[in-house]
Amino acid sequence: MISIPHKTKQFLVLLVKLLIVGGAFYFIYNQLANNDKLDWQKFLIQFHKNKSVLGISFILLLSVLNRLFEIMKWKYLVSCLRPISLGEATKQVLAGLTAGLFTPNGVGEYAGKALYFDKKETKKVVFLNLICNGIQMVLTIIFGVFGLLYFNAQYNVITTQTVFILFVACCLLFTILFFSKKINIKGYSIEKLIHKINEIPKSIHQKNLLLAILRYLVFSHQYYFLFLAFDVDLPYFILMSAITSVYFLASALPTFQFLDFAVKGGVAVYFLGILGVNEWIVVFISTLMWFLNVVLPVIWGSYYVLNFKSKALQ
Repeated sequence: MISIPHKTKQFLVLLVKLLIVGGAFYFIYNQLANNDKLDWQKFLIQFHKNKSVLGISFILLLSVLNRLFEIMKWKYLVSCLRPISLGEATKQVLAGLTAGLFTPNGVGEYAGKALYFDKKETKKVVFLNLICNGIQMVLTIIFGVFGLLYFNAQYNVITTQTVFILFVACCLLFTILFFSKKINIKGYSIEKLIHKINEIPKSIHQKNLLLAILRYLVFSHQYYFLFLAFDVDLPYFILMSAITSVYFLASALPTFQFLDFAVKGGVAVYFLGILGVNEWIVVFISTLMWFLNVVLPVIWGSYYVLNFKSKALQ
């Protein structure tokens, strides 16, 4: 086995850190500076018209709560391995978010968090992160399906026949999964996965579920309040059904974190366009959501990446 000198190892680690942080900032700048759909002049006019210290503080508070609930979810889940402080959980979540910024569907987040633990715990950490993100995805699907059905009932985006076909397809999928749960693929099966999930204490699952619901309500309503700030006057349930539908459909598309706002923005333009909302408003709000909930945490997370000392590399 080739032994790498300590100084060389330090240099390589520093290079990786700089590449992660540099890449993150490059992608952020590129998306904000070169997006021709962002009409900054209209935004500034709207901002000066409706600016409010209380309103801005409230929107920022929602961003803080969004990330705080995610950090608390991780803190409780990791307690299965060892207890960590809120500060340590913050470090791991934000560093993981930064590492996952330009990887498909944020898979770099899994590796970013795992590096804070011993190598022998890597599989457990990845599994816990899967549980952490999985419950959020399940809620996105549940709220999204109901939102899409409500929106469709009002505007008939897809036909009743299509809805029925999708419902039957989902039922068939769940049936297949149920009867194939004992089938092993390279030592893995749905039955084993369920068993591993059940090994986690029920109290932790309950906290994870509660925090995931709170987080979903926070970021979906942050979207809603931003539309109100841009003078979009639509009934609450109609606008929320459009928002939940956007999150549901956008989450089904493979993407990168740095392109997240573009994907959600594209889906949102379609749904909000049906409601008569100007395209530039939809694009700007999608960008603001991305900036508040991804860019700002990544800037903070970059500090942790640069000061990162992995147990696995020592």
